[in-house]
Amino acid sequence: MSERVLIVDFGSQVTQLIARRVREAGVYSEVHPFNRVDGAFVADFAPIAVILSGGPASVLSSSAPSAHPALFEAGAPVLGICYGQQVMAAQMGAHVRSADHREFGRATVEAVAESALFEGVWEPGGRYPVWMSHGDRVETLPEGFRVAARSEAAPYAAIANEDRRLYGVQFHPEVVHTPDGAGLIRNFVRRIAGAKADWSMAAFRETAVAQIRAEVGGGRVVCGLSGGVDSTVAALLLHEAVGDRLSCIFVDTGLMRADEAGEVVGLFRSHFNIPLVHADAGPLFLERLAGVEDPESKRKIIGAAFIEVFEAEAARLGGADFLAQGTLYPDVIESVAFDGGPSVTIKSHHNVGGLPERMGLGLVEPLRMLFKDEVRALGRELGLPDRFVGRHPFPGPGLAIRMPGAVEPDKLEALRRADAIFLEEIRRAGLYDDIWQAFAVLLPVRTVGVMGDDRTYEQACALRAVTSADGMTADFYPFDAGFLGRVAVRIVNEVPGINRVVYDVTSKPPGTIEWE
Repeated sequence: MSERVLIVDFGSQVTQLIARRVREAGVYSEVHPFNRVDGAFVADFAPIAVILSGGPASVLSSSAPSAHPALFEAGAPVLGICYGQQVMAAQMGAHVRSADHREFGRATVEAVAESALFEGVWEPGGRYPVWMSHGDRVETLPEGFRVAARSEAAPYAAIANEDRRLYGVQFHPEVVHTPDGAGLIRNFVRRIAGAKADWSMAAFRETAVAQIRAEVGGGRVVCGLSGGVDSTVAALLLHEAVGDRLSCIFVDTGLMRADEAGEVVGLFRSHFNIPLVHADAGPLFLERLAGVEDPESKRKIIGAAFIEVFEAEAARLGGADFLAQGTLYPDVIESVAFDGGPSVTIKSHHNVGGLPERMGLGLVEPLRMLFKDEVRALGRELGLPDRFVGRHPFPGPGLAIRMPGAVEPDKLEALRRADAIFLEEIRRAGLYDDIWQAFAVLLPVRTVGVMGDDRTYEQACALRAVTSADGMTADFYPFDAGFLGRVAVRIVNEVPGINRVVYDVTSKPPGTIEWE
């Protein structure tokens, strides 16, 4: 990972997508807040290229964020996107003003000149769809720049100083709504910056193993397994690095999907021959959750009980020097607001926060620079079976947050069986890999029904299935009515206590993927 692209974050909601597009081009990238990027940082980072993100601010404001001059003096090519274009142009003497006609959503740009940024993607005279989201616009060109593309509301939709390798675009090439955007970003990092495109999971694996060994030294590591892909891949990577100095603890909360605990235990003990402590703590979690209805309270109770069980099992192992977590790059980015302020908490996350300090352990997070799709690719690289690698995300609190209201053993079992039927039918239809996440929700609603000649008064079950690239936004999966009918018939016939099934067609936003 000697070649790195620096992405300077000015607060765009889609900055992570820039990093993903760069990595998809085979080049490693990192996101850093603008106010942490100074001359010393740039010198130490030594970027092969720099991308300035969009953001909610206006360069016309006296408090507008600025790009450190070192970014333009380092000799690396720079690409400014939306606000990034405006701030670069303004700092180089151009005029930016509030546009009379703002652009939000789909727009069309016309390429008016050849540019290294467009090579092999756009032709002069061509008109191309892009995604715009701006109120201000560049009104005059900085010295040495020329216009490369324009739109109805942005006369300088793309500008270029080919000699200094400085580029700016008013639109967002990182989003899927700009169909050729990935090609433009690839041109910037590959053709213009000359990156070798050597970022791969094989390369990451080799580098990560070396870094883990250097960080851990001769110490012992304890890893908490949730049963999900992230912690599993982290454990496999750690085992490759430190061997039998790794101990894995799987805290079985009793809130897992059907047969999931057995799959996790079998995978580690049989397939990979990695020692694993299986702490069957289901009764404890159910006891602590009894009568609790508030979703945030449920999450906190589960988190506290997890720490309690994990800490006790780690003590039985004879202690450790480091705690390993499956933290991913989106978690790292979101934990640091671009302006240094707090971010909004939609829902608390179930993890082992605070546990390293409490146990006096160092923290090892071998996946902290990876996105979810990269973790899956690393899992394949490490030999994790495809069925496990491709598993849908599962929340840390498990089925407890898929049953609004109190968690009760009989309801938990009904939900588990309904969920298993839904997933079984999805796999049977060959749809599993087309869906980001699918699950059942047991509703705190009783409905009247007729089964045989008897009246029933039982619970309703909601089905949820969404498509998404990264979980940040999502849309419901458009099952045909026949499929939903088959699933509903099976659930009502095979799961005691459920007599009605509905399908959730809410997107994210405004809803979240999970119900709690």
